[in-house]
Amino acid sequence: MAAPNSTTFSHLSFVLVGIPGLEPWHPWISIPFSLMYTAAVLGNCGLLLLIATQRRLHEPMFIFLSMLAVADLLLSTCTVPNMLAIFWFGPKAISFSSCLTQMFFFRFGFATESSLLLAMGFDRYIAICDPLRYTTVLTNKKIGKIAIAIVIRSFCMVVPTVFLIKWLPFCASNVIPHSYCEQIGVARLACADITINIWYGFSMLLLTIVVDVAFIVVSYVLILRAVFKLPTKDARFKALSTCGSHVCIILLFYVPAFFVVLTHGFGHNVPQHIHILLADLYVLVSPVLNPIVYGMKTKQLREQMVCVLSQKGRWF
Repeated sequence: MAAPNSTTFSHLSFVLVGIPGLEPWHPWISIPFSLMYTAAVLGNCGLLLLIATQRRLHEPMFIFLSMLAVADLLLSTCTVPNMLAIFWFGPKAISFSSCLTQMFFFRFGFATESSLLLAMGFDRYIAICDPLRYTTVLTNKKIGKIAIAIVIRSFCMVVPTVFLIKWLPFCASNVIPHSYCEQIGVARLACADITINIWYGFSMLLLTIVVDVAFIVVSYVLILRAVFKLPTKDARFKALSTCGSHVCIILLFYVPAFFVVLTHGFGHNVPQHIHILLADLYVLVSPVLNPIVYGMKTKQLREQMVCVLSQKGRWF
C-alpha cells in the first residue's frame, strides 16, 4: 500500500510506514523482531503457567513477577504484531480510534512495568531488612491493593495524554513516520499548537522513570546498609544474590528507557531511522530478557522448572 501524498486527509485514519529510510530492509528486520516476539510470548506465558501451577511459587516475589510478565506481554503485543505487518506488507492504515487505543496501552504498559519494578524493590527491602515480618507485611490482600494502586496510577497518568491527542485538529498529512502510534509522532501531524502535548508527554515519561528510579535507589541503599551489617560473608552473599535478578531487570528496563527518551528529546543530530529502530527494539528487549534473567538467577524457579520437566519426562 503506497503512502498517501496529498495535503488534505481525514483525521479518522492514519498510515504507519515502519522505519523511514529503511523500507528495503523491512523484510530482513522482521526476522529478528518476529523471533524476539515469539520468544517474549513463549517465555512470559511459560513463566505465568509455571507460577500459577506450582504452589511453592505462590509467594509475593513471584506474584509480582507474574504481574511483570503480564505487563511485558501487554507492552509487546500492543505494538509488535502491527509492526511486523508493516515490515511484511508495507505501510498500513490504522483508524484514529485504534491509534489512540494502541497509544494508551503502550503508555499504560510502560507505566505499569515501571511501577511493578518499584513494588518489587519494596518486596526485596522487606525480605532483607525485615525478614521476620515479610509474610505479615506482604499478604495477598496487601499485594492486591498494591496491584490496584499500580493500575489506577498508570491509568491516571496515561488518560490525559490520549485525550490531549484526541482533541487536536488534523488537517494535513496523515502519514505517521513510525512503526506504531507514538504520542509525539501523532501530535506533530496536528494543525495546532502541540506544546502542551510535547511537555506533558515528555514530563510524564521522565517523571515516571525519575520518581520510580529514585525510590528504587533508596530501597537498595537501605538494603545494602542492612546487608553489610550481617555477621558473615556467606550471609551477605546470600542476601545480595536474592536481589541479583531484580537489579538486572531494573537495568534492562530503565537504561534503554533513559537512552530512548534522551535521544528523542535532545538527540537532534541522531537520524530519524535510528530513533525509530531504538523505539521498536525497546518494546521487545525487556519482554524477551526478563523471563530468561529470572529463570537463570532465581533458584526456586529453576528447581520448579526442573521438577516439572522431570515429571513430564516420566509421564512420557
